[in-house]
Amino acid sequence: MTIAQQIRKIAREARQASFAIARLSSGVKNALLEKMALALVENTGILIEANGKDLASGEGKGLSAAMLDRLMLDEGRIKAMADGLNEVAALPDPVGEVTGMWRRPNDLMVGKMRIPLGVIGIIYEARPNVTADAAALCLKAGNAVILRGGSEAINSNMAISRVLRDVMTAAGIPEAALSVIPFVDREGVLEMLKQEESIDIIIPRGGEGLIRFVVEHSKIPVIKHYKGVCHLFVDAEADLDSAEKIIINAKTQRPAVCNALETLLIHKDVAATFGPRIYETLSRLDVELRGDPCFRVFAPGAKAATEDDWYAEFLDLILAVRVVDDLDQAISHINKYGSLHTEAIVTANYSNAHRFIREVNSGVVLVNASTRFADGNQLGLGAEIGISTTKLHSFGPMGLEDLTTTKFIVYGDGQIRE
Repeated sequence: MTIAQQIRKIAREARQASFAIARLSSGVKNALLEKMALALVENTGILIEANGKDLASGEGKGLSAAMLDRLMLDEGRIKAMADGLNEVAALPDPVGEVTGMWRRPNDLMVGKMRIPLGVIGIIYEARPNVTADAAALCLKAGNAVILRGGSEAINSNMAISRVLRDVMTAAGIPEAALSVIPFVDREGVLEMLKQEESIDIIIPRGGEGLIRFVVEHSKIPVIKHYKGVCHLFVDAEADLDSAEKIIINAKTQRPAVCNALETLLIHKDVAATFGPRIYETLSRLDVELRGDPCFRVFAPGAKAATEDDWYAEFLDLILAVRVVDDLDQAISHINKYGSLHTEAIVTANYSNAHRFIREVNSGVVLVNASTRFADGNQLGLGAEIGISTTKLHSFGPMGLEDLTTTKFIVYGDGQIRE
């Protein structure tokens, strides 16, 4: 059987299994996830052995120390994976929730009910913990899932999936509801992206290059975000002490993540005071500042920003800074250069805060808080499958509810349409 034939078989079987998963009660799903969590811990030795093969292969290929660290599993990380499954089990089940009912003039009762999406395909890179996390979220939301991890973690991903699938089989649940593509060839990904009759949605998790590749080749709708060009605007009525604290956190806590601050906008009325201050503070923290001509008047040590810098996701200790005339210019800059990910304003002016929230076009908009809160767990979703900068069907961090859709339900008493 060719790779293409095997991928088509996996997709068809996942589609059939999705009907069984969609019927499971919350109690059955929760018990399944709890047993999966226990099984991961009980099989720690097997998982570490499989992961050792990936680490040895990665070292032979010259993977960076940072990549090898993301790839590595130990007892603590396996315990964390298990804890994640238990956390998902404890979350409210969105499936079956009726989100509203209304009565029509003819006495029909009309409402909407949450239902699973069906089959979710997830394509991700070298973090083996995603195998367990994504499987748990998809299954809790009543979906079958097909996982295709990076080649660097193939042994780890297969071992994790075997442990989880054994639990499903023992519970009488079709193991095809959780499938891992066993091929590292790009052909496997390309064939997976053609299975629009079996797979309902694709969620890529990884760098911009991976996501653009998936979008370019997929016949299936893709939930995506290419990058996080996150902005923070210091308004004329900002508390500057608070602004400084928020900026330090947003830029330096974890600069290589998608919700880190990349561009700082400063109102001209506070630029003379705040510009030199934030330059000195961030420079002490090894942040390289790249400013427009106005900012560099107040911070001569800053490098000159280029047009490309306003579009850049640096993922590093680099920050682009611009002085703007007013709130209108700040919003205009964000809407031109932003990536629809996360934006923040620091202000004591309620009207300006409200305008910023209403007019800024991004998945997460914050007032007087760090961009680092653009995270499913931090926003109270419990767990996150990814972040979407598309608007169909979800926008911003995606939790369990975003792995469902709604259908109309109608209760009648013999009504007919005239």
